[in-house]
Amino acid sequence: MRPRLSYTIWFSQRTGSTVLCKALESTGIAGKPNEWLHTGDRDLLEHYKLDSYENLQAHLWHLGSTSNGVYGLKISFHEPYFRQLLDTFKRFPGCPQVEFPRAIAWEHAFPHSRHIFMTRRNKVRLAVSWWKAIKTQEWHREQGAAGPSVDLTDAYSYEAINHLYCEATMREAGIQEFFSEANIVPLTVIYEDFVQEYERTVKRVLGFLDSDTTSAMIAPPYYARTADKVSEDWVARFREERQRAWPSRGW
Repeated sequence: MRPRLSYTIWFSQRTGSTVLCKALESTGIAGKPNEWLHTGDRDLLEHYKLDSYENLQAHLWHLGSTSNGVYGLKISFHEPYFRQLLDTFKRFPGCPQVEFPRAIAWEHAFPHSRHIFMTRRNKVRLAVSWWKAIKTQEWHREQGAAGPSVDLTDAYSYEAINHLYCEATMREAGIQEFFSEANIVPLTVIYEDFVQEYERTVKRVLGFLDSDTTSAMIAPPYYARTADKVSEDWVARFREERQRAWPSRGW
């Protein structure tokens, strides 16, 4: 079924996107946002075992839609992945064969598109959380569950955290460039505010999607925060090393 409204959640890692997706899906009226386009190194047709781009588009709509015709999707921007996605979308029936703005192909793939941008003010904590998740392979932790038993004694890496610190910034710059070239003004959700005002933030998103915020039942946060003493130690260490010899420190 063709969506009556589509939305994309654009995020860099460790910004609370999975928590938001779970919350929106729990309402039953805001689509089923997930990384439907994330297939590793495989082509989307191959990944979903389909034989045509028309069927692929219909299948993507089916995966992310609720019965009221709202479609949800989330994506973390990086290249050449994004360019390859657009090349795929241009093969969908009737897609205009234009290069810019790139949002034309996106709108054709996901009709009546709206855009939500998730970010985190403190990029140091974002990068530390990202590196710790890589080392522990714990990307999410359900409420009440114990954390993994992983020895992180020698896991700290200034080079890795600094790379992720820069990568998150570049990914967000790429997302903003996509918005700017099509004059898109997204709804911005900031991680630090989201964790303090969970239900209020979810309702703000529902309002942005023209959904009924008065009757919507919002489930409690599905995942717990994973920051701990190791996280704090790494944050403090990276702050010192990143600003060493700076005459004026930022933090």
